[in-house]
Amino acid sequence: MDKFRMIFQFLQSNQESFMNGICGIMALASAQMYSAFDFNCPCLPHYNLAYGLGILLVPPFILFLLGFVLNNNISMLAEEWRRPKGQRGKDPAVLRYMFCSMAQRAMIAPVVWVSVTLLDGKCITCAFCTSLPVETLGNASHTSLSQGEMKRLLARIPCKEIYNGEEFIANEAAIRYLRCISQALGWCFVLLMTTLAFLVRSLRPCFTQAAFLKSRYWSHYIDIERKLFDETCAEHAKSFAKVCIQQFFEGMSTDLAATRCHPPRKAPVDVEEAAEKLLGITDRGTMNAALKSWHRCKPPLHLHSPALPSSNGWAGEKQPPTHPPAPRREMAAYYSRV
Repeated sequence: MDKFRMIFQFLQSNQESFMNGICGIMALASAQMYSAFDFNCPCLPHYNLAYGLGILLVPPFILFLLGFVLNNNISMLAEEWRRPKGQRGKDPAVLRYMFCSMAQRAMIAPVVWVSVTLLDGKCITCAFCTSLPVETLGNASHTSLSQGEMKRLLARIPCKEIYNGEEFIANEAAIRYLRCISQALGWCFVLLMTTLAFLVRSLRPCFTQAAFLKSRYWSHYIDIERKLFDETCAEHAKSFAKVCIQQFFEGMSTDLAATRCHPPRKAPVDVEEAAEKLLGITDRGTMNAALKSWHRCKPPLHLHSPALPSSNGWAGEKQPPTHPPAPRREMAAYYSRV
């Protein structure tokens, strides 16, 4: 159990590197999924476009959502976005920074899927085979076929085993034409995504360095504050449960002592230490009120004003210093020696 706890603490301390690794694994998995996927074009005029674009766009959307689901900070972002304003204001720039950071990681796997799909060319060939320029690639002198029959004939181009229109347009020429367009779109998409990533990662901090540092700092602060609050709540719950269980067994031992005339045992020292960690919150209603107060009105981020609990949340006023400044203390010590 201790080994699992150490692994969990290591993952928490290296959360950013861990999430980057997960995104990289998802990107490789998306490419492997596409290579293992059995692409079967329906070769029907009314279904080719829907099937081809569906394979091109639906899996990236699913992978994008999975990138958010696997990110532990999505619940923190939703909590920070939905919490009441209270005594601590919400900075939209921090929320945007958190969302953009998660979106950048979540976009890796969809970008890989779309890039591999376009470079492969099967989806574009299936989706747009009915839009081929027959006048340019084939023989348009045959007028015996109607427009609907021509569409059905062109829709069979991805299916070599059932295509029978070589007299109008060669199957290999049509596939090469569509695959060339698809690969050109794929390389343009890769270039666009690479350029966009470069601009986001490199140029944005240069133009808005102060705002970027502020947003990154408070994003880290919200994450650390949430972790420390969870740890404190877990420690309080453990102490509360220990005291409740000890009181239960003390009551049972008192009843047994009354019937058997045995003196009850003294409470162990660790239970008294656990009771000291409860910090005055010793019942369920007070704990619920404290948690509700933390959600509705978190203490203001002002370290010089001590936060004192009040009936409506957190309040605090600046207190005068209890000790004189250092130079005055040194002068007082000097004159006392004299």
